[in-house]
Amino acid sequence: MPTSTSFGDPSLYREVRGLSRGLAVLRALNAMPGGIGGVVELARITGLHRTTVKRLLETLKTEGLVHHKDDGLSYALGFEVRRLSEGYVGADWIDQVAAPAMRAHLRALSWPSDLATPDGGFMIVRESTHRVSMLSQHRATIGIRIPMLVSSLGRAWMTWCADEEREATLSLLQGRTDAIGEMARDSAYVKRVLRETRRRGYAMNRGEWLTEASVTAVGFPIRIGEHAIGAINLVLQNNAVTDREIATRYVPLLRTLADEISEGVASSPRG
Repeated sequence: MPTSTSFGDPSLYREVRGLSRGLAVLRALNAMPGGIGGVVELARITGLHRTTVKRLLETLKTEGLVHHKDDGLSYALGFEVRRLSEGYVGADWIDQVAAPAMRAHLRALSWPSDLATPDGGFMIVRESTHRVSMLSQHRATIGIRIPMLVSSLGRAWMTWCADEEREATLSLLQGRTDAIGEMARDSAYVKRVLRETRRRGYAMNRGEWLTEASVTAVGFPIRIGEHAIGAINLVLQNNAVTDREIATRYVPLLRTLADEISEGVASSPRG
């Protein structure tokens, strides 16, 4: 039995599979339109057996985390899910500066935006307007890990971050044995991306992120002084906007939003 001095050693504790599976069901339900889904859909998404999904949903229902919809065949997220988030404390500048600015600019931008910060060689989405934009193809993006070298978010941050941060990130990516590592080891490719991004004045990707091949995204850094601490993008569908429209309409609007956030962060008490 673990002693009072051994609780810090994670190797002494086994994963609680039931909890992991229940959380997987909640995440899948959260990603569905309106936060509503059925047993068959959830089983397909999570890879769990339908009987297991049904049992987990009924347990979550008992806890108030989900409830039945009117037809009795579907489940929806319950109020307790929202109440769980009340104790969450995010980075001050994201909650107090970035999130209100993103909401205020949504009407002008129309298309959804993500704000992300670097973590472990990826950009992690910390705030988003996908859930409220009528033009979004995704409902839940917060927490998603976005690849650094093929996304506008990653390219914007890497181009304008501190040199030592860029080198450390590239070193981390170069140690990978997958396609990401191969790309990071291609120094000519990396230099070209950074050079083109800096010359253009903003980052861009048009289908290079293969899992989002239908997407064009533009991105700007969020900066304190000269160095980026994160990035913000605008996500558009390739077949819906022209290059000229992106350059003349959406880039200036997104630049205004990025500058407003950067100025707000710099002038905040903890900036």
